Amino acid sequence: MSSRFLPYDNIVTDAVLSLDEDTVLSTTEVDFAFTVWQTFPERIVGYPARSHFWDNSKERWGYTSKWTNDYSMVLTGAAIYHKYYHYLYTHYLPASLKNMVDQLANCEDILMNFLVSAVTKLPPIKVTQKKQYKETMMGQTSRASRWADPDHFAQRQSCMNTFASWFGYMPLIHSQMRLDPVLFKDQVSILRKKYRDIERL
Repeated sequence: MSSRFLPYDNIVTDAVLSLDEDTVLSTTEVDFAFTVWQTFPERIVGYPARSHFWDNSKERWGYTSKWTNDYSMVLTGAAIYHKYYHYLYTHYLPASLKNMVDQLANCEDILMNFLVSAVTKLPPIKVTQKKQYKETMMGQTSRASRWADPDHFAQRQSCMNTFASWFGYMPLIHSQMRLDPVLFKDQVSILRKKYRDIERL
């Protein structure tokens, strides 16, 4: 799992477009996310948002995928970020965390969010209101099917606390900001909108 974040020499651009094998994005959505990233190159910019919270009853950090008014992570299954974070992930993070991710085949996206927020002291940026970005008609062995597995979610809860323990604090930062194209959902001629296809998705 961690191999997706290796600083490969053949990555010659500053921007990395990170997609899972079952991600479904249009070229318009990719174009808009890249435009936003050019303004915020130090942040993870993308579509699937998640959040963390403190669970008082369990006295530990929790992870949620519920659609709320804020978020603290943008998953790397459909995101753009600077290639420098591949170097930091590979050379700064301890082998114990990366081995854990590889053994679980899970949580590499959460760990990347921890790393970027720890470095920048800033939250990621979610673009558009899109909720569904995964192909729903995948086979039972697909990554999408594993999302519905209760063990998969429990692992992510555990990862959150292991990562927070190593960092010594919770680096994730909540945000309520979502960036949409200019004139998004505005009642003007569709021909005036650069990213007009996004409204249909």
